[in-house]
Amino acid sequence: MSIVFEPQALLAEASTKSGGLTDFGPSSFRAGLDVFCRALESEARLSDLGRALLHQKVIELLVNRLGMADWIRRHPEIADERIEAPLVIVGLPRTGTTLLQRLLAQDPQFYSMPWWESRYPVPFPGEDLREPAQRIAQARAEVKVMVEAMPKLLTIHPMDADQADEEVMLMEHSFMAALNSYACIPSYVEWLNRVDERPAYDELKRMLQFLQWQKRQRGITAARWVLKAPHHLLRMHILLETFPGARVIQTHRDPVDTIPSIASFLDTLWRIYSNEVDPTAAGREWSALMARAFKHTMSVRDANPAPFFDVRFEDTVKRPLDVVREIYAWAGYTLTAETERAMQRWLDDNRRANRAAHEYDSEHFGLDVEQLKHDFAEYRRRYIERNH
Repeated sequence: MSIVFEPQALLAEASTKSGGLTDFGPSSFRAGLDVFCRALESEARLSDLGRALLHQKVIELLVNRLGMADWIRRHPEIADERIEAPLVIVGLPRTGTTLLQRLLAQDPQFYSMPWWESRYPVPFPGEDLREPAQRIAQARAEVKVMVEAMPKLLTIHPMDADQADEEVMLMEHSFMAALNSYACIPSYVEWLNRVDERPAYDELKRMLQFLQWQKRQRGITAARWVLKAPHHLLRMHILLETFPGARVIQTHRDPVDTIPSIASFLDTLWRIYSNEVDPTAAGREWSALMARAFKHTMSVRDANPAPFFDVRFEDTVKRPLDVVREIYAWAGYTLTAETERAMQRWLDDNRRANRAAHEYDSEHFGLDVEQLKHDFAEYRRRYIERNH
């Protein structure tokens, strides 16, 4: 029997898989689930494998919602966890955001979220809260399979189950997130452009409380989170509203270089789930989204410049510890000699030269250099051209 994305059936299946739980938490996710399911059926051109994988993905997200609601019911103190003003790294993919986040994650004053934790935020049944070995092992095995099946992924993003990664996988639980990363679903993108995404950020905060509470059961305490996601560029006003006092590091690199790379990454992801992918669709969609994202963040910055600090990609790559020192001085954080040594060790162990170069052809994705210069003209004038 073929898999059908029907919301009520998916909710019922998730409830059964969770052992009969029925409380999915705040109901704001339902609208996004409905739109996502319709788009998958009508637009995504899923292969049989893609349909099976995304069905599994949706069920996992729903089971996690049930599990988290149950944990919070049994441990209401989770809702009392204080999320202090985080340090948030934003910037297009391919602008040094991953390097910067993982470098900062070496500092014990920051909570960070390794990939395994964002992938599996809810303890497995019977798992000891103080020893999440099952989830770590599962995530490591999953990353190994992903990298072996599609080695190109490593050239684009350094997948590692044990290293800090984006909170986007957490936000997917709201069904109000970058789910268009998995398939070409323009109706979902249009819906997301119109909807108030505050519930997604409320959910993110709730999940950070849940993860922070779990970390403290393992003896991990810190002052604040270091977060990272380009997703926030289109929702900067909501990010700052949800996390008062947040400090935002914006990384910069010419979109003429980054947008084709993003298109290549998304085209690679879409091909996991569909055998009928138009590479120019990835180019058009993500170029338009990122142009809107920059315009939005620039308007937020014009009204409230204080929370923002700019970092050039070239500086992150060539003199990363200098960049870290500048960030700490600006934000008023303390950088100890021991932390600097830990950061240097991480740099020594994670050199970019250890991974193959990411190669792509802009024209393959329907992207023209002059058009990109036009679409990102104001951003390039402010942050790229003035620095050259």
